[in-house]
Amino acid sequence: MTDPTSTPAEGELQNEQLRGAVIVAVQPHQPARVLAEGVRYAQLFSAPLVVVHVDVTRFVTYEDPDGYVHSAPIDLNLEAGVAEFEEVQRVSADALQGSGLTWTARQLVGDPAIAIKHLANKVDAELIVVGTRQRGIGESIREFFTGSVAARLSHRQHRPILIVPLDEPVADDKDIFAE
Repeated sequence: MTDPTSTPAEGELQNEQLRGAVIVAVQPHQPARVLAEGVRYAQLFSAPLVVVHVDVTRFVTYEDPDGYVHSAPIDLNLEAGVAEFEEVQRVSADALQGSGLTWTARQLVGDPAIAIKHLANKVDAELIVVGTRQRGIGESIREFFTGSVAARLSHRQHRPILIVPLDEPVADDKDIFAE
C-alpha cells in the first residue's frame, strides 16, 4: 500500500530504498513516545524509518499488479484523513529533525493490521512499532469490535513487533475497562 502522492514506479523505487526499515504507526495526538521508540530502534539498527498513518475511513478497492493501491472512501468527508496525515507528517518532521535517519511518511488505507503487514512485506521491515490503545470505555468498545491492531499483527506476519504503552501502567488491582 503506497501513499497517494507517489506513482507506482516511484513507490517501488522507494520500497527498495527502504529495505530493512523500521515501521512505526503514528496517529494524530498520540503520545510522542511511540515515534521516539521507532526512531531509537531505527538508529540502533542503522535502518531507515517509515512513519505510517492508516486512514481507516478509506478501504482498498483493488491493487494493481505493480502494487499501486486504489481506494475509496467509506465516508465522503475526505478532508479528515488528509488532515490527519498532514499532522502526522508535521509531528514526524519536527521529531526527526537532526536525527540523521533516512525516513519517509506513508498514508495507508483500510484495516490497520493488514495495511501495515503489506507494507512490511514490501520493504522487508526489520521491526514494526505500534502503540497501545488509549484507555477508556470508548476505546474498549472499539477494540472489542475491531480487535487490537498489535494482537492482529502478531498473528498475521512473522516480524517482531514492539508495543509501546501510551499511558502510565494500570495497577494490578484496577480494572482496565473502568477508566
